[in-house]
Amino acid sequence: MLFGWWKTGMDMSMLAMEAQGVILQRLTMLSMGGPAAQVEAQRMVTEKVLAAGEAMMMMASGASNQKVIHSYRRKVQANALRLSRR
Repeated sequence: MLFGWWKTGMDMSMLAMEAQGVILQRLTMLSMGGPAAQVEAQRMVTEKVLAAGEAMMMMASGASNQKVIHSYRRKVQANALRLSRR
């Protein structure tokens, strides 16, 4: 049981660090302005609304905290990869 809490805590910490990297990449892009920044701003808002809705549905259907965190981490990691290719 204790190991489960440790893993959840570590995954939450990793999510926080990975999200900070994505925030840095997005702020850098947004500060440059232009059409790409506009598209990214719209994408960011849409993704956040969809991710929150998905998390609510997962929780309502009985998914574990670990599954919700894992789902968010996949999205954050995909954004980090996509933004690093620009």
